[in-house]
Amino acid sequence: MQSLKELYKIGNGPSSSHTMGPKRATEIFKNKNLLADKFEVILYGSLALTGKGHLTDYIIRETLKPIQTIIEFDTEMECNVHPNTFDIVAYKDGKIIDKARIYSTGGGNVKIEGYIENEKTEIYELNKYQEIKSYCIKNDISLCEYVYKIEGKEEISSYLAEVWKTMESAVNRGLHTKGIIPGKLNLDRRAAQIYELKLDNETSEIKRSRLLNSFAYAVSEENASGNVIVTAPTCGSAGVLPAVLYYMKTQENYSDEKIIEALAVAGLIGNIVKKNASISGAECGCQAEIGTACSMAAAATAYLLNLDLDRIENAAECAMEHHLGLTCDPIYGYVQIPCIERNAVAAVRAVECAYLSMFLQQTRFVSFDMVVETMYETGKDLSSHYRETSEGGLAKKYCRN
Repeated sequence: MQSLKELYKIGNGPSSSHTMGPKRATEIFKNKNLLADKFEVILYGSLALTGKGHLTDYIIRETLKPIQTIIEFDTEMECNVHPNTFDIVAYKDGKIIDKARIYSTGGGNVKIEGYIENEKTEIYELNKYQEIKSYCIKNDISLCEYVYKIEGKEEISSYLAEVWKTMESAVNRGLHTKGIIPGKLNLDRRAAQIYELKLDNETSEIKRSRLLNSFAYAVSEENASGNVIVTAPTCGSAGVLPAVLYYMKTQENYSDEKIIEALAVAGLIGNIVKKNASISGAECGCQAEIGTACSMAAAATAYLLNLDLDRIENAAECAMEHHLGLTCDPIYGYVQIPCIERNAVAAVRAVECAYLSMFLQQTRFVSFDMVVETMYETGKDLSSHYRETSEGGLAKKYCRN
């Protein structure tokens, strides 16, 4: 597995696979072809079908400025390697000087054919939760200490501190911003309204749900507006983990140091999914994005509650298990409906899974590794209509009305 720095990426929304990934790849290609006087980009698969709503064409043009750029949307070609595929061609004086095929694999990560030198080094030798758990038991260390051992405590904790600072900032901005989210849905921002809502006889459980909802809405609305967030593990699922950690800090009084440790644990869970399955909605549906985010947040919560390795696993497994089969069907391709609401629901579910793991450990039959493998197989079995194409589910029904 790669460094957590490759999982947690700080950048602008609304989509890690449709904006952050293409931006990163086109920057690499542009810097390699500084003499080009024209670029041609052809988007395929999910990038072609939902690229407009995700601002794919916009971010590519902005990245390649001031060079003339022609962008085509090809919805017919089969994407046999990855559904987020595009070609980019560089011209000089009317002649092709370079070309590349690029796959945007989720979480802002890309693979560029022929660009081996840009591939990131894998620093974790252990790739399954069971392997990591056994190592931690043998060496009497926590999951956080395992991350620090592999990545270097000072280096990775410093990076995670910046990640946490960015997450907090996104929550705070979202809670204090009102208005309309960009896009033709004309969707109202709701985070501030939920946060400020006064309910008669509000119980502690209802208050917890309301606050978690508001925090998740805050980050998700910031993402949908194209503002700075952290992939956790993607832009579309960026509201879940910050919401849970912000709640644990502000309402349960956990220190920033403990939150950073929880980020390390959550990142390890996300990395396991990324390595052994997928975090791409275009490849495996929303279960790969929201399901993974919920698992990450559940594991982080369980860690903060000082639960053991088995119960942390149980929390993460439970969170993923109950997102199996979740489709990715954004209306008009925007990361708004149903994406924002799903972040809020998953934030509440993550905390519930952590507490549930306290009670059900002795009856657990499904491992986290098993549910990750199941999620990947389920995603591959999903019709392409339900994998970020806006050709099925809510996107299809809404656009017909």
